[in-house]
Amino acid sequence: MNNIKRQNGFTLLELLVVMVIIGLLAAYVGPKYFGQIGKSEVKAAKAQVEALGKALDVYRLDTGHYPSTEEGLNALVVKPANEPKWQGPYLKKAVPLDPWEHPYVYRYPGEHGDYDLLSYGRDGQPGGTGEDADITSWQ
Repeated sequence: MNNIKRQNGFTLLELLVVMVIIGLLAAYVGPKYFGQIGKSEVKAAKAQVEALGKALDVYRLDTGHYPSTEEGLNALVVKPANEPKWQGPYLKKAVPLDPWEHPYVYRYPGEHGDYDLLSYGRDGQPGGTGEDADITSWQ
């Protein structure tokens, strides 16, 4: 009788085929997955701009005006020195950064409304498209 031992396991060719299949799946699914992450960051920035806008409106109801550009969004958390009617804090936590870790831009008076509140998007620069597009309070 032949004493041929059969080894259990996978051949190199079988492992390479499996790795190629996994690579193809990752190449197909990866961009779709990361595209969804970008969309969620844009949605989060829009939600934060809206929430900050509501806090600014409550500040205005209490004080009769919006914070100055110099006071900025920090006036929603810390009482400005010259504001006797301040009833805050108007945010539960510190003023957040946008989802790309950039500070929100606030200007009062605004060019597009009572105030301008915006994020410059992923690239942190004015303008852009897609995830780099500005997210504003007036759109």
